Order: sequence, then structure tokens, then C-alpha cells
Amino acid sequence: MRVTVDRAECIACGTCYEDCPEVFEQDPEDGLSRIVSSYRLGDNPAVGQVPADLADCVRTAADGCPVEAIQVEG
Repeated sequence: MRVTVDRAECIACGTCYEDCPEVFEQDPEDGLSRIVSSYRLGDNPAVGQVPADLADCVRTAADGCPVEAIQVEG
């Protein structure tokens, strides 16, 4: 499952990393959401590949994002 965080749209509300800390975390540099390093694709903090067992967690985070900054594919 591919997950993308639109960091330009992120308002740093913290909902995603509260709902799914296994996949999302707050970037200490800018306060925005990012994918945890273990699931990132390359060095891009906004794009990740997440295993199927985290699908519910990721979808909950995406559904809870007030600005719809998280896209889930797969």
C-alpha cells in the first residue's frame, strides 16, 4: 500500500500520528507530518510503502485528516 502525505496541505494538527504512529510522525524540523523512516520510499518523507497489516491504521489516519492531506493507494 502506497501512502502519500501532501506536506504543502498539512496543517500539523497531529491527528495522523495520533491515529497511526506506526506510519506517521511529526517532522521536528517543520512540525509537519511525515512517513516514518522504515516505510519511506527513498529519502522522501512524504511517500511510503506500508504493509497490508497497517491498512486499517493508515485509512483511519487518512479519514481523520481535516485537510485530506493523506492519499492511500492499494
